[in-house]
Amino acid sequence: MRFASSANFRRVGAAEATGALRNLFRSDHLGALDEADARQIVALGVTRVLDFRGVQERASAACRLPGVTVHSLPIEPTIVQKLADLLAAGHRLTGDEVTAHMQETYRGFVRHNTARFADFFAHLLASDEPTVFHCTAGKDRTGFAAALLLKAVGAGDEEVMHDYLLTNERLVLPREPRMGLSREAMMVLWRVQPGFLRAAFDEVDRSHGSLEAYFRDGLALGPAERERLRALYRAG
Repeated sequence: MRFASSANFRRVGAAEATGALRNLFRSDHLGALDEADARQIVALGVTRVLDFRGVQERASAACRLPGVTVHSLPIEPTIVQKLADLLAAGHRLTGDEVTAHMQETYRGFVRHNTARFADFFAHLLASDEPTVFHCTAGKDRTGFAAALLLKAVGAGDEEVMHDYLLTNERLVLPREPRMGLSREAMMVLWRVQPGFLRAAFDEVDRSHGSLEAYFRDGLALGPAERERLRALYRAG
């Protein structure tokens, strides 16, 4: 499944294989869709959009899917502002430094944005209507949400990481420098790494004791809710 105007739209789970979750899609933002791609996505039955973008991101690129209900679950993109501030102060960022900042961003998803991910699951539990969830590039906020979802329905670590790393096959590094970043730093910022996702799950363990406790106490996903997620979305 490829769209000319949306680089990272795909089913959640095992790519296009039978292991993909039913009625669930993840994506980069939907504000640049052309009419043909928008029609094809609507033809998939999508009626609900869960948008993790911050206020300015949403304002600059509103969803172009007709006839859908958009729910805003805003997580502000702190990494962009952090890097911009460092560059404005004259700091030349290395790839290793950007890696460290990305890992801290993922820890922040757990420390500061757990309520947003709890809202995400509340929407999914409300009905199994075909849904696409996204941020701007569909790789970090969306990537962690997809990883949590896959773990909640019983996916193994290999399946979770496979879904996460597919972003690197979808997003193309810009040819020209952006934000004043070196090519090395851009290679980190425009891609995902296993260590980013592991940083988030390490923070889950540190702050909640275990993933099971995080599901229960942070995301309001007890055994009954997780069984409902499996019944609604897990194929086979």
